[in-house]
Amino acid sequence: MFNSKFGSIPKFYVRAPGRVNIIGEHIDYCGYSVLPMAVEQDMLIAVEPVKTQTLQLANTNPLYPDFSTSSNNIQIDKTKPLWHNYFLCGFKGIQEHFGLSNLTGMNCLVDGNIPPSSGLSSSSALVCCAGLVTLTVLGMNLSKVELAEICAKSERYIGTEGGGMDQSISFLAEEGTAKLIEFSPLRATDVKLPSGAVFVIANSCVEMNKAATSHFNIRVMECRLAAKLLAKYRGLQWGKVLRLEEVQSKLGVSLEEMLWITEDALHPEPYSPEEVCRCLGISLQELRTQILSPNTQDVPIFKLYQRAKHVYSEAARVLQFKKICEEAPDDTVQLLGELMNQSHASCRDMYECSCPELDQLVDICRKFGAQGSRLTGAGWGGCTVSLVPADKLTSFLANVHQAYYQRSDRNLTFEKQSLFATKPGGGALVFLEA
Repeated sequence: MFNSKFGSIPKFYVRAPGRVNIIGEHIDYCGYSVLPMAVEQDMLIAVEPVKTQTLQLANTNPLYPDFSTSSNNIQIDKTKPLWHNYFLCGFKGIQEHFGLSNLTGMNCLVDGNIPPSSGLSSSSALVCCAGLVTLTVLGMNLSKVELAEICAKSERYIGTEGGGMDQSISFLAEEGTAKLIEFSPLRATDVKLPSGAVFVIANSCVEMNKAATSHFNIRVMECRLAAKLLAKYRGLQWGKVLRLEEVQSKLGVSLEEMLWITEDALHPEPYSPEEVCRCLGISLQELRTQILSPNTQDVPIFKLYQRAKHVYSEAARVLQFKKICEEAPDDTVQLLGELMNQSHASCRDMYECSCPELDQLVDICRKFGAQGSRLTGAGWGGCTVSLVPADKLTSFLANVHQAYYQRSDRNLTFEKQSLFATKPGGGALVFLEA
């Protein structure tokens, strides 16, 4: 296909995997550790550097139109999260990191088998893939950690205020192990998953593109405001505080104590922007220009108590999950499943990032033998991840397929990538042509 598009053959190929977050949802951008693994599905880019300064992008999927631009004038349109903009994020991130102008052009053909807008990080995989493509064309070197940090930062060009989990696991993943990813400084620790069970991904087939709606960025701002109110309540310098984790580390208390402090400091009723201003002693103008992001300035209410409760309890569940994996008691699978179930309930009730189809799919998965099941990724659609005892896998897949995907009122075109068991896959790679 590359040959038919560009009349030449690629010089090398790059792949970057998608990921499933096993536990630790919506807490990476609050400064807390998460526990993802790479999936076997990935983005693949075939590349040929060219002498001109033109970047030509094509996609094997005809739904995604060809795109070309000057390699020295990268414009990323935040208003429309089109596929090529994710490539441009990775390209521009490397370009800016090295402070380069006068970049060589390239012909690139993109292929991927990560279901789009499914919560398995297809967009971040494309950003990471493009970053590694650009680095390779330039003949430069960076560590995997540096690459992950650059790609996490550059994905924000598209307008999503994400953390760094997706990019970190895409680069740092290793076959056969999940990873505890910690931030500031970024590092990854192996977490050995229990041998008697498998993780199964099920796609609700409700698409959710987090750059196309404001749900995601509103949650980021609610966590930021909650952090500032908690810091002020405890007499800290709240002006520079951006993340809930900073409040905990500045106070030097446990996650359990942070939950108590949240109970004391915040009320369950939603806060209006005016009330937030009164609590912090600032004007509405200061709130809008100095704290909120451009696309959250007109939000009428903020649910600060609920968001902080979710983040602190979810951060504790991640550490508990890792501890159980390390200690491997007899009832490991059951204990891990319970943590996943608690995580889904918190995402649904406190963070409000689920949807009816995800809740129904989680219930079906539990009914047919999953020890634990939860939404994974940003939510509001996308996938669930379930922990299923290995000896129940065949019947589980058949029953879930029938109960969710074959319902006549759903009108879903079932594809095998909608429901599959997965093992921890490896990270991003460059394949050089012989």
